[in-house]
Parts: sequence; structure tokens; C-alpha cells
Amino acid sequence: MSKILNSSGQGPETYLPPPLHYIPPKPAHYDAIEEAKMVIFPMMEDLLLKSNLSSLDIDILIVNCSGLCPSPSLTSLVVNKFKLRPNVKSFNISGMGCSASMIALGLAHNLLLVHQESNAVVLSTEILTTGWYSGNERPKLVINCLFRMGGAAILLSNRKLARKKSKYQVIWTSRAQQAINDWAYKSAFREEDSNGLTGVTLNKDILEAASDMIRAQLIALGSFMLPTWEKLKFVTSIAKKKYWKKSAEIYVPNFKTIIQHFCLPVSGKPVIREIGKGLRLGDRETEAALATLHRFGNQSSSSLLYELAYIEAKERVKKGDRVWMLGMGSGPKCTSIVLECIKPIIGESKKGPWAGSIYKYPALAFNS
Repeated sequence: MSKILNSSGQGPETYLPPPLHYIPPKPAHYDAIEEAKMVIFPMMEDLLLKSNLSSLDIDILIVNCSGLCPSPSLTSLVVNKFKLRPNVKSFNISGMGCSASMIALGLAHNLLLVHQESNAVVLSTEILTTGWYSGNERPKLVINCLFRMGGAAILLSNRKLARKKSKYQVIWTSRAQQAINDWAYKSAFREEDSNGLTGVTLNKDILEAASDMIRAQLIALGSFMLPTWEKLKFVTSIAKKKYWKKSAEIYVPNFKTIIQHFCLPVSGKPVIREIGKGLRLGDRETEAALATLHRFGNQSSSSLLYELAYIEAKERVKKGDRVWMLGMGSGPKCTSIVLECIKPIIGESKKGPWAGSIYKYPALAFNS
């Protein structure tokens, strides 16, 4: 675990929930619920305050958390605390891993296509207390090292006045999954070890599965947004590899011609570097992911929103810019969303999660 932590790219300011401060840790269901309240309630309050909304204005509520699926659900916890309307449409997403926030945003987007004049709130988090593995099998110890506390609240709306207040509009969503293949299905698997202790096993097949899913996302994104000449180069390279020269490399289109900002999976420093290399991205494009990993750790699905907040805090997002958010999770599955900025974003460096620390980056992230 020490070796993993030392090479993970995480800094000293990441957060673990109180039960995991003990040696040995003392995880319990009650503590997991308290952790959920500690994370979800403040971010919901902050969202309502910033958006100047009442809890009665919420028509759709989606909560995603992979490791904790209590009864009553986390959505019921929120409805009870904030006294949402009895007819609020609530959805609880579990077991979707680090891609869950993008899945939840895609679900909210689709629901808003059906339900007019509605507000949808997505609460994205990961509860760590009950996910701690206390055994000694090495493939299961990785999870203990990578994940940290965090959460994000997102408001989506199709109400007439929403466009004047909104930062972005959703212009594209896509999903891919590999659960049809047994080897991929078993690449990240929650199970008991030989002593009956539960943990998540990660094996090397997960990298191959991730590569296949990212390739599928690239094809989908490229067919939707790339200019014709880039599409032709890509298709030609695939045909060449398949029919003429097996060793030929598939051409990777220059996605920077259509995407200005990238939010990548925060699965560890080597993984971020490898994804960036595969997409032909430079230090500037991978900076948000590395900085988020260093400052906050891997917060599962909400990490992508911390990356977006980082780019905003650096005041790099201009009107008309596009942001590609790429989430990968257990299953395995991969989900993409492209946002387009619809108004100038300024003044974010003094508020949000990066207030007080944005000036330290990217130096700390690159030196870690």
C-alpha cells in the first residue's frame, strides 16, 4: 500500500472519512450513513444557495454512489432532509463506478427531453466507509489507496429562463460497455477473499477493457464532431490495419481541433499520462486531471466535476468552448458527455473547491 501511495500522484491534503482515521479502521453501516450526510447535505445546500432555488423547485433528483446502497435509498435521505415535493421523480444509481456521474447527467438530460419546464439535480459522490478492505490480498488493496472523499452537485434545467443563468449546455452524450465479455466483466470485481473479507479485485484486464471502450468513445465522438478529412484518415487507418498491415497503427484524430478542454478519469498518475498520450494531449490538457488527483485524490465519479471546477478556476473556459468529460467505471463501462460553454465564466478562482489552493497548481501536480 505504501508503494502504491508513493507513486499514486496524490498529495497530503486529500480526505478520508472519520472511521478510516483509526488503526485499524472501524467501518460500520451507521458511519457510512453519517459520511453520506457529511458529503451530500452541504453540497445540496450550496447548490440551492448558488442557484437561488427552493427545494420545492426540484422536479427530478438523481443520486449516484457505487459503494453504499442503503434502504431507504440515498435519494430518500435527501428528500427527507430537504423536504422535496411528494411527486419529485427520484432515481438512485449504484454499482456504476467512476463513470456514474456522467451516466447520471445523461439520464437527467434524457429525462429533460421528456419533461418540459423542469429542474433536475444530480448529486454525485462515493462513500468510502464500508468499502475498506481489511485483508491482505494485493489486488484488493489498491482500492484502499486510490479513493478519497468528495462530491459534486449539478443542476440541469430546460426552463425558459434557465439559459440566462446556465454555464453550459449538453450537446452530446455516449455510452460504451464491455460486460458482454467474461474477461472484462471480471476485471474489476467485488468479492470475498479466502478469509471471507470483502474487497474489490482489480486485474490487468481492466486496462485492455478501458482501451477498447475509449476507442469506441473516440469513434462515436469523431463521427459526430470531427471534420471530414479527419474522419477519412481515421477510417483509412482502420481499413489498413484490418486488411493490409496488421502492425500498422490506427490514426488518432486531433480532437483538440473540436474540443478545447478535457476532463479525464482520475485513476492514478500513470493512467492519466497514458490516456493523455493515447489521445495526443499535452501537459495543458492533462493538467486538470493531475491537479485534481494531487489535491483531492480519486473521488470516483465526482472527480470529473472537480476537474471542470479547476479549469474554471484558472479562467480558461471561454464562451463557445467545448469540454469533453470522459468517465470509466466498473462493469466495465465508459461514458462521455460534451458540454458547450454558453456564457463567459469568471471569478471562479475565489469560490468552489479550489479557493485557496488554485495558485499552487500545476506545479504541485507535475512535481508529485
